[in-house]
Amino acid sequence: MRVLITGSSGEIGTNLGLTLMQRGHEVVGIDRRKNTWTDKLPTVQFDLLQGKKGRLPVEGKFDACVHLAAYAKVFELVVHPDRALENVEVVFNTLDWCRQTKTPIIFGSSREVYGDIHRHITDEGQADFVVAESPYSASKIAGEAFVYSYFQCYDLPHLVFRFSNVYGRYDSDAERMERVIPLFIQRILKGEPIVVFGKDKTLDFTYVDDCVDGIIRGIEAVVSGRITNETINLAYGQGSTLMDLVNLISLALRKEVNATYEPARAGEVTRYVADISKARQLLGYSPQTPLTAGVPKAIAWQREFGVLKG
Repeated sequence: MRVLITGSSGEIGTNLGLTLMQRGHEVVGIDRRKNTWTDKLPTVQFDLLQGKKGRLPVEGKFDACVHLAAYAKVFELVVHPDRALENVEVVFNTLDWCRQTKTPIIFGSSREVYGDIHRHITDEGQADFVVAESPYSASKIAGEAFVYSYFQCYDLPHLVFRFSNVYGRYDSDAERMERVIPLFIQRILKGEPIVVFGKDKTLDFTYVDDCVDGIIRGIEAVVSGRITNETINLAYGQGSTLMDLVNLISLALRKEVNATYEPARAGEVTRYVADISKARQLLGYSPQTPLTAGVPKAIAWQREFGVLKG
């Protein structure tokens, strides 16, 4: 297969691209920034905001496009809501390229479309497309709506994956985006204080290898025509509190934790556990890495890659 990945310099994009290449597929990435993790992934540096009228700087036929490019930090988009609008523009430009080139699209959405605990629903067909908890969730809701409309009007094959707190390799680029797991790991190791926003916040943490496995299964299914036009939760399927996460990191590092606790910040979902039965049924998806195993793996990778000292 020949696969185009937007946002290819991010965590999921880097892991997905390298895995596809290891399996013998051709990959072309698009990202506005250079990949700081590897030079093995062919990447076109291009700002997708400039891809008006579906004009992207790639040539030839692709079997599928995996659209991952987005600002993905919820609270960051509360502070900078204009970035949520950029997310939508980037989806539209990529989607229109797919329409013109007749390339099936796999859209990376988010569990944020379900909202918070007071209307907690995890059935793929029951996301609330009227109420958005944050500008970020609004951008993902809008992106999904555009994808669905392009199927209705142009018969464009698609899959939508709703990701949930993906972590693991290539996720500790603090200059680009501060993620909670690498942030906690690095600060706890150094004995620095951490702030836990939402002590009892319960989330479904997904190890990146499981996420990538699900995406590749989806690519193969949509390219073959076996499955298309579906929206699927892609997560581990088990909830863990932020306190669970902190305790697991503390145990793995054998370090005491100096933590203070604050309420969840504006726009943040405080409870989400995915129903992954559809992914299991349609794709044979079977996540292998619970948080208890994933945290030590994440720590080991950070040490191996030289991100973590000590």
